[in-house]
Amino acid sequence: MAAAAAAAVGGPQPPQPELPAAGLALDKAATAAHLKAALSRPDNRAGAEELQALLERVLSAERPLAVAADGEEAAAGGGGPGAAEEEALEWCKCLLAGGGGYEEFCAAVRAYDPAALCGLVWTANFVAYRCRTCGISPCMSLCAECFHQGDHTGHDFNMFRSQAGGACDCGDSNVMRESGFCRRHQIKSSSNIPCVPKDLLMMSEFVLPRFIFCLIQYLREGYNEPAADVPSEKDLSKVLQLLEPQISFLEDLTKMGGAMRSVLTQVLTNQQNYKDLTSGLGENTCAKKSHEKYLIALKSSGLTYPEDKLVYGIQEPSAGTSTLAVQGFAGATGTLGQLDSSDEEDQDGSQGLGKRKRVKLSSSTKDQSIMDVLKHKSFLEELLFWTIKYEFPQKMVTFLLNMLPDQEYKVAFTKTFVQHYAFIMKTLKKSHESDTMSNRIVHISVQLFSNEELARQVTEECQLLDIMVTVLLYMMESCLIKSELQDEENSLHVVVNCGEALLKNNTYWPLVSDFINILSHQSVAKKFLEDHGLLVTWMNFVSFFQGMNLNKRELNEHVEFESQTYYAAFAAELEACAQPMWGLLSHCKVRETQEYTRNVVRYCLEALQDWFDAINFVDEPAPNQVTFHLPLHRYYAMFLSKAVKCQELDLDSVLPDQEMLMKLMIHPLQIQASLAEIHSNMWVRNGLQIKGQAMTYVQSHFCNSMIDPDIYLLQVCASRLDPDYFISSVFERFKVVDLLTMASQHQNTVLDAEHERSMLEGALTFLVILLSLRLHLGMSDDEILRAEMVAQLCMNDRTHSSLLDLIPENPNPKSGIIPGSYSFESVLSAVADFKAPVFEPGGSMQQGMYTPKAEVWDQEFDPVMVILRTVYRRDVQSAMDRYTAFLKQNGKFPGNPWPPYKKRTPLHPSYKGLMRLLHCKTLHIVLFTLLYKILMDHQNLSEHVLCMVLYLIELGLENSADEESDEEASVCGPERCHDSWFPGSNLVANMRHFINYVRVRVPETAPEVKRDSPASTSSDSLGSLQSSRRPKVLQRENSGTAQVFSLVAERRKKFQEIINRSSNEANQVVRPKTSSKWSAPGSAPQLTTAILEIKESILSLLIKLHHKLSGKQNSYYPPWLDDIEILIQPEIPKYSHGDGITAVERILLKAALQSRMNKRIIEEICRKVTPPVPPRKVTAAEKKTLDKEERRQKARERQQKLLAEFASRQKSFMETAMDVERFFFSDSPENDIPMEITTAEPQVSEAVYDCVICGQSGPSSEDRPTGLVVLLQASSVLGQCRDNTEPKKLPITEEEQIYPWDTCAAVHDVRLSLLQRYFKDSSCLLAVSIGWEGGVYVQTCGHTLHIDCHKSYMESLRNDQVLQGFSVDKGEFTCPLCRQFANSVLPCYPGSNMENNLWQRPSNKSLQDLIKEVEELQGRPGAFPVSISSETNLSKEMESVMKDIKNTTQKKYRDYSKTPGSPDNDFLFMYSVARTNLELELIHRGGNLCSGGASTAGKRSCLNQLFHVLALHMRLYSIDSEFNPWGKLTQLEEMNSQLGNEEQQPEVPILYHDVTSLLLIQILMMPQPLRKDHFTCIVKVLFALLYTQALVALSVKCNEEDRSAWKHTGALKKNTCDAEKSYKVLLSFVISELSKGKLYHEEGAQECAMEEEEFSVLSSCLGLLPTFYQTEHPFISASCLDWPVPAFDIIAQWCSEINSFTERHAEQGKALLIQESRWKLPHLLQLPENYNTIFQYYHRKTCSVCTKVPKDPAVCLVCGTFVCLKGLCCKQQSYCECVLHSQNCGAGTGIFLLVNASVIIIIRGHRFCLWGSVYLDAHGEEDRDLRRGKPLYICKERYKVLEQQWISHTFDHINKRWGPHYNGL
Repeated sequence: MAAAAAAAVGGPQPPQPELPAAGLALDKAATAAHLKAALSRPDNRAGAEELQALLERVLSAERPLAVAADGEEAAAGGGGPGAAEEEALEWCKCLLAGGGGYEEFCAAVRAYDPAALCGLVWTANFVAYRCRTCGISPCMSLCAECFHQGDHTGHDFNMFRSQAGGACDCGDSNVMRESGFCRRHQIKSSSNIPCVPKDLLMMSEFVLPRFIFCLIQYLREGYNEPAADVPSEKDLSKVLQLLEPQISFLEDLTKMGGAMRSVLTQVLTNQQNYKDLTSGLGENTCAKKSHEKYLIALKSSGLTYPEDKLVYGIQEPSAGTSTLAVQGFAGATGTLGQLDSSDEEDQDGSQGLGKRKRVKLSSSTKDQSIMDVLKHKSFLEELLFWTIKYEFPQKMVTFLLNMLPDQEYKVAFTKTFVQHYAFIMKTLKKSHESDTMSNRIVHISVQLFSNEELARQVTEECQLLDIMVTVLLYMMESCLIKSELQDEENSLHVVVNCGEALLKNNTYWPLVSDFINILSHQSVAKKFLEDHGLLVTWMNFVSFFQGMNLNKRELNEHVEFESQTYYAAFAAELEACAQPMWGLLSHCKVRETQEYTRNVVRYCLEALQDWFDAINFVDEPAPNQVTFHLPLHRYYAMFLSKAVKCQELDLDSVLPDQEMLMKLMIHPLQIQASLAEIHSNMWVRNGLQIKGQAMTYVQSHFCNSMIDPDIYLLQVCASRLDPDYFISSVFERFKVVDLLTMASQHQNTVLDAEHERSMLEGALTFLVILLSLRLHLGMSDDEILRAEMVAQLCMNDRTHSSLLDLIPENPNPKSGIIPGSYSFESVLSAVADFKAPVFEPGGSMQQGMYTPKAEVWDQEFDPVMVILRTVYRRDVQSAMDRYTAFLKQNGKFPGNPWPPYKKRTPLHPSYKGLMRLLHCKTLHIVLFTLLYKILMDHQNLSEHVLCMVLYLIELGLENSADEESDEEASVCGPERCHDSWFPGSNLVANMRHFINYVRVRVPETAPEVKRDSPASTSSDSLGSLQSSRRPKVLQRENSGTAQVFSLVAERRKKFQEIINRSSNEANQVVRPKTSSKWSAPGSAPQLTTAILEIKESILSLLIKLHHKLSGKQNSYYPPWLDDIEILIQPEIPKYSHGDGITAVERILLKAALQSRMNKRIIEEICRKVTPPVPPRKVTAAEKKTLDKEERRQKARERQQKLLAEFASRQKSFMETAMDVERFFFSDSPENDIPMEITTAEPQVSEAVYDCVICGQSGPSSEDRPTGLVVLLQASSVLGQCRDNTEPKKLPITEEEQIYPWDTCAAVHDVRLSLLQRYFKDSSCLLAVSIGWEGGVYVQTCGHTLHIDCHKSYMESLRNDQVLQGFSVDKGEFTCPLCRQFANSVLPCYPGSNMENNLWQRPSNKSLQDLIKEVEELQGRPGAFPVSISSETNLSKEMESVMKDIKNTTQKKYRDYSKTPGSPDNDFLFMYSVARTNLELELIHRGGNLCSGGASTAGKRSCLNQLFHVLALHMRLYSIDSEFNPWGKLTQLEEMNSQLGNEEQQPEVPILYHDVTSLLLIQILMMPQPLRKDHFTCIVKVLFALLYTQALVALSVKCNEEDRSAWKHTGALKKNTCDAEKSYKVLLSFVISELSKGKLYHEEGAQECAMEEEEFSVLSSCLGLLPTFYQTEHPFISASCLDWPVPAFDIIAQWCSEINSFTERHAEQGKALLIQESRWKLPHLLQLPENYNTIFQYYHRKTCSVCTKVPKDPAVCLVCGTFVCLKGLCCKQQSYCECVLHSQNCGAGTGIFLLVNASVIIIIRGHRFCLWGSVYLDAHGEEDRDLRRGKPLYICKERYKVLEQQWISHTFDHINKRWGPHYNGL
């Protein structure tokens, strides 16, 4: 609140001017009308003064503050300041409307809206659209309304959630193409809008300036500088809350359209108004004080009000100063360009930093003024100042942006924004909420700078570029530290400190993103590239990042604290350096732009030179340190590449001298070597973060701004430097020089033996990449794209989106590949096939994948590219595995292939020099030595090394000079340091050159020493017999290195000369170059010289290798001897894929092709019988380094084997379990068809179970019962059945709503409550089943265990603290064998095989006898075999499982009786559990027992055990014999008993009973096991009842005429013999009986259902049909009838019950008779085809409780209810709405679609899991959280899988990732 603020300013409040009370009470409207009239007169001075006075009074800033000053309480009381404020607003509205109504005024103004722009402003999290097809600027965005109104079919668009807020660009042709405008903004409407009448807005022009001034006064008053850095956000937000209504009022004005906006623009930009009102001159104390506060605020912001100093304001710079000043400023920065911010003095000058030239930016007034001077000349400018001061309050930002459609305002506002740019940066740096603030800044700036025309104008008129670069420089300057790279003590270089908040929190991104944005405009970028001063400053800025985040290798112990600063460093280089670079590069595409490139390259080289000087670099990098950040090198590289590729510049004209090239290559090479070290685990003590850096460096978003330029720069250096020098530098950097010796043992002083092999592999791999990569050396953009795509697809199949993400595109959106662009799609379809997702019900949710075409594997698989692009080393292996699989599958190669050799794109002529590396002696010596070592099995060499050596040889052959020039050998003298090895430098010639003896230095322990060599050898110590300069070579051979590299010292000397020539004064600094680096003489054991006899050439080594690899003698036979054609047609597919043998053959063939000499020599070598290769002994050391891969492979194979074994055990187990079930437990009688059972021979007397915990088998006994592992779950699936085939759709408009009145659950509920209204409660509870909602479903995985074993298992789970996905306390566990989720154990009833026999024994008893037996058996509670009185373990378990079953569902689903806790209730619940399980079993079989067959559900069924448990408990409640319906079904009663009990409620008439419920009651009341004849008897009796019910229902459905017709036809046949089995007769009898009552009074004809063939099958199974029944006759259901007593009598008795009820309640009586028997299968709601329909309707739908739009809306897919996920508004007793709904709708199972994420979430009890999405995009992938925002379409297969899991209750088994939701969803 501003109150405290006003009080704090001090000074007595001036007394309020006394106003007559009448004045206040004056009718506002009348006053307004009067003033308006006064003002519209031609001479309106009087009116103006009167209005001013009124406004003074109404809008006085003191009034609210004075009231508030009385203390906060007044405000809280609600009278306080709020009231005064409202009063003022009311006045304003009245005055604006000039006496009319404000609403009408608004409408009137809107009519004159000429704006053709949409300009809708939105804040963060708003859903907007971006169409790349229509956008000119990459930042273009549209609001949903404009998007849907426009036509974007087939465009590349996506929906996105705005991060920072934005505004709709519809109608703005600077940002988007007009074709994309929506219908509303297509018409350029300005033409037909009439002119605004003057008097309409006249009042606004007078009132608004005062109003805005009043607002500014509030802002001034309210602002207090935070004292002593205590954040004062609270005070600020209070002031803002107070001003909320005013700002909202202004915002409403902007929404009135163009007419009002132009008035506001006039007011905001009018300088005179501002001056008059705010100058603080004049007598008004209040205004004075306010002006003082304003000046204080300016000062405290480190800004000066220009009148204090005589400095130019930014408004009027003299045009010339700009570039000059900047150049002066650049010159002043001296060699280093180290800037120091003006407000920090040299506190640390003493610490040796004084040596740096410190230059204060203040040395140039121009730049200082950018930072420190602000002069406000209009309301707009001061409003923006306060907006920044208050850290961009959302309301203010929205107001300022809402004005943008006004063109004049847009320009003025942009200039003002630029003018405040430095101040924005300062505020942002101090802010505590920098994230929010950053978003708000970008929200504004992106609207201003995306418009090229505007950006250009501001650049020209306000020095936008100067301001931006200076501000960025200043910002980074605050966090500089001294660089420790290279020469720690004397380094003068400073770098940013990545640990600072500024970098860690990315605080700089708004400024950088603005800079990138304006550089995307060609006109602006050209200005930047032409301005030398700016380029110098910018390179200065970039050099702050050069060498940041330096890593030093830990050599002793592990680093204590792993810093994570590298994230900040990589982000900073990418955003602050690379992205602006890509932006500039995109404008250097044509020849005319050569000049720009020259400028950049020139200043870049200067900056690099300064950097080398500052870090004191001579020629050796400091050991054990690496930085991945060399932005200056990368700028240089990328501009070089562009120059050659697009601008046809001559490369040499922009390259520096040799010395500079040598320096340039050092650091990038250092990074490549360090990568190899990191992968060799040499940096392991630096922690994981160093691996993170190595990965980020090559990761797809960074690689083309990091590793690609580095490698390109090295390629450029290699093509211009001496090849021998370059090659030796590489091996020296990789520390493997000492390894390259012919001797079998060597001493490496800089590398441990364990790292040698991987470092050697690293060095060779690097050379291969360097020599074969063509990304910047001649490939076209499409070829690059194709190569990248192939590499990614070879590693793994990829989804479309991950592929887009993995292909490095230019980070700058305006250049190169735009994701989803045409070339991307066309290349993708050329190289890959789309694999549509497949769905198995239990499988994982797959997505659509792209997989490489066969010809891509065949011709384009490029291992080099794969290695370059893999972040994880395992991906290289994965690519090779896939390649191997492809070759096997296509029969191209059976074994383990080697990476194929791929032909390369031809080199661009500028880089031809690169190939000299392949033809330099140093490389040839290395290759020769390595081939020799591999052949001799020296340690630390691998197949990988051989592979790379052969690759290099092949590269050399492919790129050799066309004609073989042997004359090359005669070059000048000093060059010939290696003639002792090879005569020339051409690989083709050198391959055949024999080398006889080599002198090596070896440790004395080495085996070579023991061979006493003849005295004469020294003469031909090394090299060839032809060599004539032996003595000279010997003198040279005195260093401790292996022979190979005697050359290094030589090269050193040579380059020393170059350096000395180029800088005489440097002579003193240069360290003497010795090879001391490589061998420290004291450290190693004594070295001695030995001479080896070699007598090999590269060709002979290759042929011997062939023998070695194939393991056969003389395996190589030159192919051309058989088929001369080979030499003519060398491209032979036979050689393109294969292993090492193939590679050797291919190389030999190429060598022979290139020269006849080689061909002859190969033939000669093959003729000589080669000596047998010595058998290979594996040394201990080698065993140790046995390829890790092999070990892993073996481990993998072992694992597979074990798993397979385990799986087969499980499988056989499952099968036996199934058999056991099939044989011994005939599932409860009504489920299994007796025919199957008769086939099983009774073999065993008792059922045997395996316990999966202790592994013992045995029967289940009373004292040690066995149980089935079961999952009990409450289910409402049955309740969702409907009698309507029309599918239910998800509502997507307000009109469509779903009412659950036609579901099975609802119908049964209504029926039960109807019965309970009129009939006796206990009888009602026997007449129906419950459990349609919240019924308990029992399923098992089929595994059994001893119940005591289970208890101990549960104990162990309880003590096991591992985080499980289930809750052990609730009895949950996973089956110990198959890991299925379960929560109870169902005891197996100890049964013998007697059951089957009882079932099969045919019985000849009459129906009447059987009925009697049934009755007796039911009445005898003790008849249960296990007497319940004796408490056995079994009965205890049965009771406990019954308790579990009851607790599975909620109380409301079990208690239906009117008297709570009555036994009838339990009775009802128990037989309903049986009903639920049977019904669900039926649904799983597709609702049909014949056609559906046993489904998978059959396996999970445990009905037999369940029925035993239920029967045991039901028999505890024996029904009184008088209530037992059995009597009513089978006996005739005396009539009189009916009449006695009028007063109490009658029992439910038998015809109202549900027959299925009766069947279950009868069966469960019988002692188990049940005999077949009893079962058949019960079925027959109940069928008669069912038949009668059907007839009654039919009769009710007929109309009167039909009824009378039936009545007559039936009556005629009544006395025929077969009358009881004729439906016509029976129907007529029913009709005549019921006509006695009032049932038929209402008319109602309905159609009736037909019979089905399933009926006949079932009836014969159930024994209703006599076996002799002939099938020829048309089947009539009546023939199944078998009446226990005369049909007509019992029917008459049943009908009379009905009649007595319908006497009173005809309507209900009729309703109860008609039971819906055929329910359709349950389904989830039908979803719309396109996800957008759901999203658009639901994501803005308000919550019914709090009427706000929920953050996470969700929809139930079972019933369509709209719920808030995690919404606190809808919480009830700590349950959030989704959880609550899942209990009410699905008895604990809920399936919800999360609208904002397109994902489905499953709630099951207390756990939940993310299921996945049923909506996929055009490429078959999910879009979780709608991140990509592409259109999504329903995937019917997935939805089916979801529905299947719901119906079969298998969510728990199939979905693996469950977590507790703690009721918070």
